[in-house]
Amino acid sequence: MSWIQKLYETYDRCAGQPQFDKNPLMPVDHAEQQVHIEITLNGAGKFRSASVVSKETTFIPATEESAGRTSAPVAHGLADKLEYVAPEQNGSSIHEGAVAEIKASAKANKKIKDEKDSPHSLYLNQLRSWVASEPDPHVQAVLSYVEGGTIIADLLQQSVLHADASGNLLTRWQNPSTQPALFKVLPATAGERNQRAAVVRWIVELREPQGAAHLWKNENVQHSWQRFVAKQAKEATLCMLTGQLLVQAANHPKRIRHGADGAKLISSNDKTGYNFRFRGKFEAAKQAYGLGSLPTQKAHSALRWLIERQGYSNDTQAIVAWAVSGKPIPKVIAGSNEIQKDATEEVGLDSGKDFQLIATSTSYKGDAGQLFAKQMSKLIRGYEAKLTERDDIVVMAVDSAMKDKGGLAITYYRELSASEFLERIQGWHEHTAWPQNMGKDRKFIGAPAPRDIAEAAYGRRVDDKLKKSTVERLLPCIVDGRPIPRDLVTACAQQATNPAGKEYWEWERCLGIACALVRGSRREENYSMSLEEDRNSRDYLFGRLLAIAEKIEGYALYLAKETRGTTAERLMQRFSDHPSATWRTIELALRPYMQRLQGSRPAALYVWKSLLDDVISRFQGDDFTRPGRLDAEFLLGYHCQRAALRPEDSKSEAKEESSQEPQPV
Repeated sequence: MSWIQKLYETYDRCAGQPQFDKNPLMPVDHAEQQVHIEITLNGAGKFRSASVVSKETTFIPATEESAGRTSAPVAHGLADKLEYVAPEQNGSSIHEGAVAEIKASAKANKKIKDEKDSPHSLYLNQLRSWVASEPDPHVQAVLSYVEGGTIIADLLQQSVLHADASGNLLTRWQNPSTQPALFKVLPATAGERNQRAAVVRWIVELREPQGAAHLWKNENVQHSWQRFVAKQAKEATLCMLTGQLLVQAANHPKRIRHGADGAKLISSNDKTGYNFRFRGKFEAAKQAYGLGSLPTQKAHSALRWLIERQGYSNDTQAIVAWAVSGKPIPKVIAGSNEIQKDATEEVGLDSGKDFQLIATSTSYKGDAGQLFAKQMSKLIRGYEAKLTERDDIVVMAVDSAMKDKGGLAITYYRELSASEFLERIQGWHEHTAWPQNMGKDRKFIGAPAPRDIAEAAYGRRVDDKLKKSTVERLLPCIVDGRPIPRDLVTACAQQATNPAGKEYWEWERCLGIACALVRGSRREENYSMSLEEDRNSRDYLFGRLLAIAEKIEGYALYLAKETRGTTAERLMQRFSDHPSATWRTIELALRPYMQRLQGSRPAALYVWKSLLDDVISRFQGDDFTRPGRLDAEFLLGYHCQRAALRPEDSKSEAKEESSQEPQPV
């Protein structure tokens, strides 16, 4: 019960707080619904106007049954579909010539009872009971208008609804380019749109305003509905969450991850299901657990709000981290650049001063990791200033086996103190930091996002299930400080050593991510982001050799205005498997390019040849000649040597990017 307790506390501490006015928590006894039509009435319930609403989600009064309704008709409290709000008239058809007749006879037909279980009858009777129990002038105005029975006629006159010459509501529009507004927002089923499925919300303009005229924002209407629902409640029982006597929830909320989500975290429908939830242990569901309707609504509303506001979603998976107090915290499933952007907005850090190291093309001297660590530390301190030691942080992941239906499982759950959580986040970003090149507009120094790691390991077209699995495996590495899975490091390294078939930026992304994972998986080695000339391991030195060979040939090709790839690039994968044998091939291929540079750039060639000799002289024993594939560490030596050979002139760098090859200093 710990997760639901934390969510319940989060709701109570965050509901009604001014910092969340733009994205408020859903009130109790309400549901989230996308509306399509907005009707404006005066205080006497007379029609004024109507318009189509373009894809806007609204909090509407609802009962526990209506919030979880499926095919059986159950009415919402105020805003609902036209099939509930408007009576059936001639089988959903209206003749334009009969509009005046409908209005004239509406008053006479008011007392005629509809079919007992029809949607409109359920809606109208519930609205009447609400007004009788908890009078409110806004709801009374809506009731008066609904009882008039002229909704369809009024909407036809306002050209909100559309009918054919016989008066039947249209389900198709012949010319897609001239579709009316309602047809653009209504969902289609088999190419047809049911206009009576459009959801209506209300605006009531009183002579003497009593709160907001928009009823979905009117707190008086919300409280009136909540009191009405409370009066309809059955006998109270013990709530296992609060320890109080509360009305027990029989139908727990759905729509947790998004508006169309039918999967539930709590369910006990053994009577119509597969006999695996409570039967065999208990005679009734309430013996297995007992949750009050109010606590479960608050907890589910808080989770829905958190996922929408700050969660990570991928297919059926949703991951969210939050402070129970509602204070800002860094995202868990995010790259360092995204955390920096959030910190600018949430804790007031100036991105221009506090976190300057963004572009990987910026040449640097010394260890860029030290500068990044200082900036990350400053960023984390910004969050620490907002939090206290007593603030609880929760990380939670949910997923379902079936898309948008069935049961929703909690796949990961952790509770941490604020200091512990921030320490883990800081450790992940500092230890897996590396210059990243995700594309033209995404160049930064820091840790890659888990979703980018999944794409780097398994390709851009990675299956959603594999991406979810990868993100789920990385979550404990970030939150619990666990080692990065070795197979994931290997997969990224293999992609980085195979540039063939990849666009240049895509290969650069794979290379940066692979280096980040290698560095993060070997924290004890304390790798630097800058070139370590005193690191003499076999893998690191071979990586340096490959980068120098690429530089020499690449520059010669650049001077000749040739854009083909270098021998080092083409043989990179083979080089990682057989470094000694492949180096001979690469070295022989370099000779004609060295001869070119000897005549045009002898000084630069002398520097690079001297560097080659220096690196080769650093091999110890038989490290240079012995067989055996290279470890992923060689990517670090390769990447750092490339960076060290990169020119400092920004103009030269711009030319490099266009030619994909650098110029010498």
